[in-house]
Amino acid sequence: MDNREKKTKARVKLQTKSPHVSYFMPMLENLLDRDELNEVLKNKANKSCDLLDAGVKLFPNTFEKKHFISWIIEQYGPLEGEDLQATPPVDGITGRIIALRSFGRAGFMTIQDQSGRIQCYISRDVLGEEPYAVIKKFDIGDIVGVQGPLFRTKTGELTISCTDVSLITRSMRTLPEKYHGLKDMETRYRQRYVDLIVSPRTREIFVKRSKIVHEFRAFMEEKGFMEVETPMMQPLAGGAQAKPFITHHNALDMQLYMRIAPELYLKRLLVGGFEKVFELNRSFRNEGIDTKHNPEFTTCEFYWAYANFYHLMDLTEELFGRLAQSICGTTVITYQGEQIDLTPGRWKRLTFYDAIEQIGGHAPEFYNDYGKVREYIRKRGEKATETENLQKLHAKLFDLDVEEKLIQPHFIYHYPAAISPLSRRNDQDPTLTDRFELFVTGRELANAFSELNDPIDQRGRFEDQVREREAGDDEAHSMDEDYVRALEYGMPPAAGEGIGIDRLVMLLTDSASIREVILFPLLRPEQ
Repeated sequence: MDNREKKTKARVKLQTKSPHVSYFMPMLENLLDRDELNEVLKNKANKSCDLLDAGVKLFPNTFEKKHFISWIIEQYGPLEGEDLQATPPVDGITGRIIALRSFGRAGFMTIQDQSGRIQCYISRDVLGEEPYAVIKKFDIGDIVGVQGPLFRTKTGELTISCTDVSLITRSMRTLPEKYHGLKDMETRYRQRYVDLIVSPRTREIFVKRSKIVHEFRAFMEEKGFMEVETPMMQPLAGGAQAKPFITHHNALDMQLYMRIAPELYLKRLLVGGFEKVFELNRSFRNEGIDTKHNPEFTTCEFYWAYANFYHLMDLTEELFGRLAQSICGTTVITYQGEQIDLTPGRWKRLTFYDAIEQIGGHAPEFYNDYGKVREYIRKRGEKATETENLQKLHAKLFDLDVEEKLIQPHFIYHYPAAISPLSRRNDQDPTLTDRFELFVTGRELANAFSELNDPIDQRGRFEDQVREREAGDDEAHSMDEDYVRALEYGMPPAAGEGIGIDRLVMLLTDSASIREVILFPLLRPEQ
């Protein structure tokens, strides 16, 4: 034993003379240096030494799982009395111990796997003296395998009477106390693995998220859309107005951008002849973090040749209605105490300027006066520079006084051209575009428009964006010569839409923050 190990052992003071104690010293020294070591963890190490002394492997890989716990409940849950007694013993069941209740010669433990949880009865008379003594060294958090016949307790709970219990994985950390769980929000997000163990609500959110994505994909495929994949690292950051993340490719010695949207690549595919395409994608925007934004996020973008933005409104209503019915069992859901009606046909449609007047409470005489609008925005605490044109100020006015009031589903359409660089101009009023955004619960969930397929108009709009970038707007779009070249080959008239998957999951799981629906949201490094 070297000096460091002697020093550690003296500081830790494990109450055991086991020859296996040295195995745990590196871990315990690390915890001690970080002020995380406590009596509970030392007790775990002591009992782990006892298990090793008894010949029990702490991390074996020989147990064969045969059934999920949910299978037992589905198969045998309805049975009672003699019918339950006549069932064969179950085996190959695994789970993490999340509760232990000992009564001397017998006790109960509750185990949990991905599908659910079930109670197990442990008896010294059934298992024998030595196996029972080993099992008493098990702790909450350990993963075990069990087998045995089923019965019901006096309270009617379906229970496995264990004839064998095997240690599969020893947990060296303690789980939070079951009635309180992880209360600190940052700890929940940083240690999501623990949050998933102790919080049924968290597990439910991510099971539903998986179902939402599955159902979304099935819907698109049923409608004839083909799923594709486009680059996540791009030589130009395009498809949206946002600040990108920048990286570097060493072999090619070139700067690349993490995509802020897949839009321009998907529309290249329309040029190539694919008429209905979609991509469930990860995108990245170098922006702030709040309850609605995470720098890495998931969207679905889809493009439909020979369609317009009105077709997408109808499709979106149908999609959301189907998802709500499938995930929530109803198209009238509850979000943060508010009833939201997602029933197709009941959604409201309002033009951008009608929304500013009817919901924002601003008359045309006010919002068409550049000086008054800019001063109003500044008084509300927002930036309003002299280089911004009136339509850009209208967008800020909308954000301030309209967006958060759009609780029920609203399609807001005919956005100003100045804030819609990729959208087709409206035939009746070229200052507007055939674009809509979907708002529900006061936040944007989707953005869509009839696509601009005139290469000359597109080049001019890119040039306007370049001038804005040169004037200091680092979110303005760059010139994309290759995309303009693609349009010059001819892109059919089309409509495209992007739907925020994270915000959609928030809506359908009644989650107040985007961090609740992202497994590992971005956080500052631990101190």
